[in-house]
Amino acid sequence: MVLIYNGFEMSTLTINLPDSVEVEKSEVLRMLAARLYERGTLSLGQAADLAGIPKWEFADILSEYGVFVFNYPASELADDLKNA
Repeated sequence: MVLIYNGFEMSTLTINLPDSVEVEKSEVLRMLAARLYERGTLSLGQAADLAGIPKWEFADILSEYGVFVFNYPASELADDLKNA
């Protein structure tokens, strides 16, 4: 079965955690979304959708995970400064 959401094929991921790990599903989704956004795998909107929250709220919580809203690699910034 293939699920399609907003024109994208979606996969299902199952994570088995020990009972001793107390974490909410929403927190896991936010952590995953933040890391995928940081890596450039997802756009801000896609990551917010994965986290199940509005884009503005997702942008606001990124700092909790050490991720900047403006995800601009340092190497590209250095190149841009050289060319300025």
